[in-house]
Amino acid sequence: MKNEMRRDIRTFALTMTGLGSIIGSGWLFGSWKAASVAGPAAIYSWILGMIIILFIGLTFAELGAMFPASGGMVRYGQFSHGSLVGFISGWANWIAIVSVIPVEAVASTQYLSSWNFEWTHQLYNGSELTFPGLIIAAFLVIVYFLLNYFTVSLFARVNSTITIFKFIIPVMVIVGIMYTGFNTHNFIAPEHGGFMPNGWSGVLTAVATSGIVFAFNGFQSPINLAGEAKKPGRSIPIAVISSILIAGVIYVLLQITFLGGVTEGMLKSGWSHLNLSSPFADLAMALGLNWLVLLLFADAFVSPSGTGITYTATTARMIYGMERNGFFPPIFGQVNSKVGVPRAAMWFNLVVSYIFLFLFRGWGSLASVISVATLISYVTGPVCVMVFRQFGDNIKHPLQIKGMHIIAPIAFIAASLIYYWATWPLTGKVTFIIIIGLPLYFYYQVKDHFKGFAKDLKAGIWLIAYLLFMIMISWIGSSKFGGLNIIPFGYDFLVIAIFGFVFYLWGIKSGWLTEHLKQGNKAASEKLSSQH
Repeated sequence: MKNEMRRDIRTFALTMTGLGSIIGSGWLFGSWKAASVAGPAAIYSWILGMIIILFIGLTFAELGAMFPASGGMVRYGQFSHGSLVGFISGWANWIAIVSVIPVEAVASTQYLSSWNFEWTHQLYNGSELTFPGLIIAAFLVIVYFLLNYFTVSLFARVNSTITIFKFIIPVMVIVGIMYTGFNTHNFIAPEHGGFMPNGWSGVLTAVATSGIVFAFNGFQSPINLAGEAKKPGRSIPIAVISSILIAGVIYVLLQITFLGGVTEGMLKSGWSHLNLSSPFADLAMALGLNWLVLLLFADAFVSPSGTGITYTATTARMIYGMERNGFFPPIFGQVNSKVGVPRAAMWFNLVVSYIFLFLFRGWGSLASVISVATLISYVTGPVCVMVFRQFGDNIKHPLQIKGMHIIAPIAFIAASLIYYWATWPLTGKVTFIIIIGLPLYFYYQVKDHFKGFAKDLKAGIWLIAYLLFMIMISWIGSSKFGGLNIIPFGYDFLVIAIFGFVFYLWGIKSGWLTEHLKQGNKAASEKLSSQH
């Protein structure tokens, strides 16, 4: 065993990793879920989601280039503020991402249940997978595992090939449905509430809960694989930005296609009661596009499986990163010397994936939870990048994105707003999921005799206060987002923006030159020097 990752992944492969992670089950189900929440105005939801994630992604692109470390998304908070912030952001991010692996397997199996065979109809009961369906999903998780187990280069080759296929099929869906059965009346039909049946609150809630943030989460994959990139300073920002923009265009076009392709029979009870088990396949069947139905059923395995394969790789790097932070046993930081893969971390994630698979058996049951959990880690990115900038020459900056002093606070406030839009009581429930990981944090603090704990606690109070504030504002906020309506719609956004900016400044002021940062900066400098 050894503890260094191989740097075998090039810019194109990293970009395909990001794009492949974004275009997973989200495109198969996201348009339907967003339409059921926001109606035709779901188009705005995707555009808004893409812009917000792009701002957030830009902060992490600079961080990824600065610290090309495997599992980077779970390490930046540790570098900037110490162990408490590092643990909370890392735990939230890992919980969100590791649960994607079984969700992708569930998505493939759910589409399989629409095949025209009697046995396939027994896989899904309309709300969750049956036992035979779980067996098939469990088998797919094993396939994802094995494709990552033997070598990094095999993962990169397989993922790039799958992503190209995943790009072609959505384009064919857009062309096929728009050409054959596109009904523009669906966008303005007064009998279904017009263009915006649920107002702006529906548009905003769709961003948080219908799989939009869930879909764009994949931009993290190139960052988590930064330690294996040949030229991280160049490759990571290209991979992050291009994957978000390309996928965003595809998702907006898919949403338009879905809205125009829905038949009158499907819409008889309105957008909010639109219930489809295999959304685009159901549209293709209704339009008589049998060739497209076959392609969609094939892609229902390829798209989610490609994402599942990618997330199996990146979550292993997250465990590797959290072990580096001191929150997991040393065995999870060991990398197989022959293949350059952290196999112990992969085995651990396999077990956790199966736990999630058997607890949550339907695609929709986890999509919103995953999105909100990830947002907790997203808010650390804009703070971290500005903390590192204030250290100046003490930190190497291979990439400095222009306008970051404007981009970072916008990203922080935007992430806070999405968190709020997820509606009460979901915001409280997700925060509780994060809190249940704290005993693990305190176990390692006790083991380390609370060394440096007081300083880490002081540096992390802003994040604790922020989470408590978000729970409170969600509870007393607008009734449109599940709150008590003490702070009405519109004013709630203003309160979040003002207080969000205060927490952003507090977070920057709380940052300090940690030992983890010094070590990470030294390792990054050596890695960047080795490229020249």
